[in-house]
Amino acid sequence: MQEGIRNLSQLLIQLERLATEHDPVTLGQVLEALGQRSFAPLILVAGLILFSPLSGIPGVPTLMGLTILLTSVQMLVLRRHLWLPQWLLRKSISATRFLRVVRWLQRPAISIDRWLQPRLSLLVHRGGSYLIALVSTAIGLALPAMEILPFSATIAGLALTLFGLALVAQDGLTALIALGGT
Repeated sequence: MQEGIRNLSQLLIQLERLATEHDPVTLGQVLEALGQRSFAPLILVAGLILFSPLSGIPGVPTLMGLTILLTSVQMLVLRRHLWLPQWLLRKSISATRFLRVVRWLQRPAISIDRWLQPRLSLLVHRGGSYLIALVSTAIGLALPAMEILPFSATIAGLALTLFGLALVAQDGLTALIALGGT
């Protein structure tokens, strides 16, 4: 993600630009467009999936747990970019469908952006992001066990969503709220 991206709306503009330049859009192209901060959107998406009713479907919490582990462990070992296998990076979606999703997300993003702003940066940079990665790893490890009680992963999804938002918007207050809730 370009360093100038400080909120969800700017992130979506970057993705919309990508879709106007490429058809189809691959996961690899999305990660390249997001750059060094590609960890945050993946945590955010996994958190949103878990926070939704999808968390009650058997297997979804475990799959999202693996996704979180793949992401957070790479943050813990201080990788600069998210690594994914080539076969996954080649997965694609048509630019038309991708644009439809991105444009649908713009209205909620504007609403969420009103609450997010860069603040308490210590909690989302260096040591703070390391702490977020450590807590996310613990959540990722716990998610398979949460399948025993349907929808128990929803609370974990809320924490992961807040962590993802905090990292995207560089909002340490949101990270602090997520840490408190976890």
